[in-house]
Amino acid sequence: MLLSLRAEVEDALATALAALDLPSDDLGIETPPEDVPAVLASSVAYRLASEAGAPPPEIAANIVEAIDAADYEYIGALRQQGPYVNVLPSDRYLEATVEAAQDEAFGTLPDRETSVVVEHTSANPTGPVHVGRARNPIIGDALARVLEYAGYDVERHYYVNDAGRQIAVFTWAYETFDESDLPEPDRDSPEYEMVRYYRKGNTYLEEAADDAVEDAEAEIQAILQGLEDGDEETYERVSEVVDTVLSGMTATLERLPAEFDEFVKETRFMRDGTTDDVVDRLQDLEAAVYEEDAWQLDLPEIEKNLVFLRADDTSLYTTRDLAHHEWKFDNFDRAVTVLGEDHKLQAEQLVATLDLLDHDTEQLEQVFYSWVNLPEGGMSTREGTGVDLDDLLDEAIDRAREEVEDRLDDRLRDDHLEADDIERIAHQVGIGAVRYDIVAKQPTKGITFEWDRALDFEAQSAPYVQYVHARCCGILGEAASAGHEVPGEVDIDALETDAARDLVREIARFPAVIEEAADDLRPHVVATYTRDLAEAFNTFYRECPVLTADDPETRAARLAVVAGSRNAVANALDALGVAAPDSM
Repeated sequence: MLLSLRAEVEDALATALAALDLPSDDLGIETPPEDVPAVLASSVAYRLASEAGAPPPEIAANIVEAIDAADYEYIGALRQQGPYVNVLPSDRYLEATVEAAQDEAFGTLPDRETSVVVEHTSANPTGPVHVGRARNPIIGDALARVLEYAGYDVERHYYVNDAGRQIAVFTWAYETFDESDLPEPDRDSPEYEMVRYYRKGNTYLEEAADDAVEDAEAEIQAILQGLEDGDEETYERVSEVVDTVLSGMTATLERLPAEFDEFVKETRFMRDGTTDDVVDRLQDLEAAVYEEDAWQLDLPEIEKNLVFLRADDTSLYTTRDLAHHEWKFDNFDRAVTVLGEDHKLQAEQLVATLDLLDHDTEQLEQVFYSWVNLPEGGMSTREGTGVDLDDLLDEAIDRAREEVEDRLDDRLRDDHLEADDIERIAHQVGIGAVRYDIVAKQPTKGITFEWDRALDFEAQSAPYVQYVHARCCGILGEAASAGHEVPGEVDIDALETDAARDLVREIARFPAVIEEAADDLRPHVVATYTRDLAEAFNTFYRECPVLTADDPETRAARLAVVAGSRNAVANALDALGVAAPDSM
C-alpha cells in the first residue's frame, strides 16, 4: 500500500506545484524520522526556495493549501512542519493494507517483463566451500530472491572455472596419485574425497625433485593446451574432476539454501570459438599493445593493463569472461554479478574492455562483498584447511537444537514437539541464523560471525523474527480451533490502539521495501525491515489481546492483522532465503 500512497502523493504534489507555477522535476519524497507522525514527507520546498523567492516554510504551507486530501483514496491529511510537507494516511489506506496482506503472495510486485541473470558463488571447483566465501552464495541467492519478488524474471548462474591452471593441476594429480597415498577424507562427500588429490599434487610440486617437477609441469601444460585447442579427450578428463567436485560443493550450497538454474562452464566459450573471436576484436583495438611477451589492453583509467593473450596464444580467465558477458548481454536484459572485494580490479578491467567493444555496460551491475571471519576460538579448524561451510552449518544446527530444547519448558503453546519437530526447527533456526546474520549486514562491511548474537531469540536476529511467524501461526491455529474466521475485510475503527495501527503501517511498507532492495541491489534492507516488523508485532502482541478480545469485531480485525503479519514476515524471510517455522 505504501507504493500506492506514494503514487498518490507524487500526483498531488505535481498538481499542486503546477497550480503554483513551480517545477515538479524533483519532489523530494522521503521517509520521515520515527518521531514524526507521518508515513511520507516531502522536502520539495527546500529545492524551490530560490525559484519561488520565498522561504521554504511558506512554500510548504502553500503546497498543503493547494492539495485537497479528499480527492485521494489513501492520503488522509497533509501537514506543514517547517519546510516539510508531511503526509498522514487515510483509514482506507490501513484497511486496504490489512486486506491486501491476506494474500499469501503479499509483497510480490507486478511482472516487469525484464530478464536478469544473477551470477554468484562461482568458487573454483577445487574443494569444499570455505566459510570466508560463504557470503557470496548467501548474498547472491538473496539478491535473486528479492529480484523475483520485485517482478523480474531471474536466472541463477554459477560460472565454473574449468580452464585454469588450478584445474589442470587437479586433473594431473587425480590421474597421477593412488588413493592409498592419501589421508582419509574429512567427510564422506565427493569434494572432500577429491580435494585430497589436489592438496597432494600441490605438495608434490613444492617438494619434489626439480626434474620430477619439470615432468609434472609439462603434463599440466599439456592439459591447458589441450583445453585451448578444443581437444575432446582433454575436456572429458577435466570434466570428470570438475563435475565430481561440483556435485559435492552444490550439495553444501543447497543446505543454505542456494541453488542454480545453470552451471556455465568457462570452457564453453573456448570450445564454441567465441573466445577466439573476442581476441581478434581486441587485437584490432587502438588500445591493444604487445608488451612483455603478451597482448594487452592499455586502459589509462585503470592502474593495470588487461593481459588478454599470452605469447603461446593461450587466453586468460578475463578473456574468456569477456565472451561469457557478451553471451549474457545477448540473452538477458540485465546481468548482476556478486564478487569478492579482491576482484575489483578485474571487474574494472572487464567493464572498461566491454565499453571498448561497444557494449552497453549499463546492463551490467556488480555487487562486492567483504569476508566473513570467525572469532578466535569460535570454532575448531582442521589444520591446513580452515573452516568449511559444512562445519559452520553443522555447529549452527547443534547449537540451535540445544537452544530449542532448553526453551521447551517455557513454551506457551500446548502442542507437543516430537523429536522430528525439534530436529526440523533446529535446522530452520540454525541455518536461518547463519544466513540472516550474514545477509543482514551491508556487503562491503567485514563480518565477524558470533554465535551468541546470531542465535539470540530475544535480540534482532533470525530466531527473533522467526519466532514472530511461529507466534502468528499459533494464534491463527487457536482461532481456527475455536471457530473464529479471519475476515477478508476489516473496519479500521475496530483497530483503535496505536500499537495495532503502527503494526499495519509496518505491514504496508513491505512491497516498497522489496522495490527499494531490488532497485539498489541491497537485500540487507529487507533484513532491517523484518526487525522493524517484528518489533511492531511484539508491541501489538503485548498490548492487544486477540483471542480474548471482548468485542467480536475487534477480535476479527486483530485476527486479520495477525494473518497479514504472518504473510509479511513469511515472505520477507523467504526473500532472504530464511525459513519461517510454524512453531518454535
